Amino acid sequence: MVRKSLVAGNWKMNGTRQSSAELVSLIREAAPFRCDTVVFPPAIYIEHVSGLLNSTSVLIGAQNVNSNDHGAHTGEISPTMIKELGCSYCLVGHSERRMVYGESSKNIAAKFGALITHQITPILCIGETIEQRKAGQTEQVVEDQLSAILEAFVPGDLSLAVIAYEPIWAIGTGETASPSVAGEVHGFIREMIRERDYDLAEGMRILYGGSVNPDNAAALMAETDIDGALVGGASLKASDFIEICNVTGRN
Repeated sequence: MVRKSLVAGNWKMNGTRQSSAELVSLIREAAPFRCDTVVFPPAIYIEHVSGLLNSTSVLIGAQNVNSNDHGAHTGEISPTMIKELGCSYCLVGHSERRMVYGESSKNIAAKFGALITHQITPILCIGETIEQRKAGQTEQVVEDQLSAILEAFVPGDLSLAVIAYEPIWAIGTGETASPSVAGEVHGFIREMIRERDYDLAEGMRILYGGSVNPDNAAALMAETDIDGALVGGASLKASDFIEICNVTGRN
């Protein structure tokens, strides 16, 4: 099965209304790409960016979501809200949410389930710290984080999802897992899914994230089990993001 590649740009807590519009304008001019493309602006700019991307092939996603549809959850945003604003994707389990904001596997599974219910594609982020890598615990960490989702949902629900392997030690550091090392972990992830359901594993897109840039994107994307990229810092520079999209094409 040939899986169409996907490039996702996570803007994190960066940009202004004006800079977002300028970035989107340049991406619009370069689109469409051979890969599926989605950007994740800060929540306050989702509606603005969604309007600017209207009638293009570039989709929009949210960086975070609450698992509840409504209620007394001050400062939170529900799945129904992000869907109404045009989001078709949402990140879940990003290392910054796990480590800085204390999100547990239970929290992440609840968010994942809420997104599935509302037909919003979750991009589940998993990955190890540098200490865990040095201790030889990469596969165990990845297995624990992924199993929390695989065991909680049936294959039919999981088929909507995307996985993003993001070694924490490579996020925003300029360090990147070599293509072969990244490819190995992606292969391990796919085999885990294959043990659960063969067809699910063959169709599941697994992205690599962690200081992806125009210099390393092509080599990373050449790995059989890497189906695209979750891009952080480079997604804030239009020329870099566009180049990554241009070298990431499998359809």
